[in-house]
Amino acid sequence: MKPNKYAVIVAGGEGNRAGGSIPKQFQLLKGVPVLWWSVRAFHEEDPSTKIILVLHPGFLDDWDIMFSELPEEDRKIPVHISCGGRSRLESVKNGLMSVPDEDALVAVHDAARPLVTPELIARGWEAARRYKAAVPVVPMTDSIRRLDGDASQAVPRKDYVKVQTPQVFDASLLKAAYHQTLGSGMTDDASVAEAAGHSICLFEGSPYNMKITGPMDLLVAATLMDIATSK
Repeated sequence: MKPNKYAVIVAGGEGNRAGGSIPKQFQLLKGVPVLWWSVRAFHEEDPSTKIILVLHPGFLDDWDIMFSELPEEDRKIPVHISCGGRSRLESVKNGLMSVPDEDALVAVHDAARPLVTPELIARGWEAARRYKAAVPVVPMTDSIRRLDGDASQAVPRKDYVKVQTPQVFDASLLKAAYHQTLGSGMTDDASVAEAAGHSICLFEGSPYNMKITGPMDLLVAATLMDIATSK
């Protein structure tokens, strides 16, 4: 029997860098709030996936307004709300509290990556079933340099990859890893699992799975969506 699946979508940040009067996860992308694109993708990939949306406690009223304005079909998607913490790692830890102790898989995804696709999500579930801890990556395309004080050194880009989300894990493994002391050098869920002694499997990400950080990114994301739908 296949394990149950949980998606923890992290939208707990204040999102100030994207500009505007509301956080980036609530801003509209082609008429739909940024965070809702990820909810749609996980639901489309498998309607039985249990979706946990982690929100900053100061924006729960914004969520109520946003949800009430969604199309009726979208409002039928079951979503559990969890309150975010003071950091991304604390927000994920809070979201994991809503995942029961059972044979399950959990995907942790940044709501600021609205171009995630059901196909990418499916690859993550499969990799986690096989290897228990799986992370999507894409090759580096730019030349990169390592900083060393005031100097720098060119390094081969083939030795590096860019990490994306959703990062997918055996739920018990990730929950146990998050019970350890979270260090400042841990920037994502793979870092937490790795610090707990677990190996990380890399699977194919997508160059379109960009992260919204600034105002220009919303325009780029809308353009990429137009390209995808025109194919």
